[in-house]
Amino acid sequence: MVKRLLLTAMVVALAANFGYADPSRNKVTIQVDKVTPTSGKLMYANYCAPCHGVDGRGHGAVATALKTPPTDLTALSRQNRGRYPVTHIVAVLENGSEIHGTGSAEMPVWGPILGKMNQTTPEERLLRICNLSRYLDTIQMK
Repeated sequence: MVKRLLLTAMVVALAANFGYADPSRNKVTIQVDKVTPTSGKLMYANYCAPCHGVDGRGHGAVATALKTPPTDLTALSRQNRGRYPVTHIVAVLENGSEIHGTGSAEMPVWGPILGKMNQTTPEERLLRICNLSRYLDTIQMK
């Protein structure tokens, strides 16, 4: 009898906890594993694809959990008069971005994250950002 009462109380407490969960605390977490800094494609698959999708169009596995839909990374050149905005992309990867009218973006600021990986030098962090940017240039729609 005591076991049944205890089990019922635990189930009710657990259900109440989920029912009153604070949605502002629900954050998307992307596991960041150190991959080779020379492969922009591999870094994209590990760091960007969960949100932006394997094809870069913004339909990644966790995209629906975000308040602001991820950017279609294949349209960056088209949105900039046919020129890939390399300095803007490097700046966003390094420092993050702000979406006009909605405040800050949900995208992680990759510069510090990439710089805190085990035994990462400032040169390697920059190499990662540059190679990731170069890969994004290759997926632009013509």
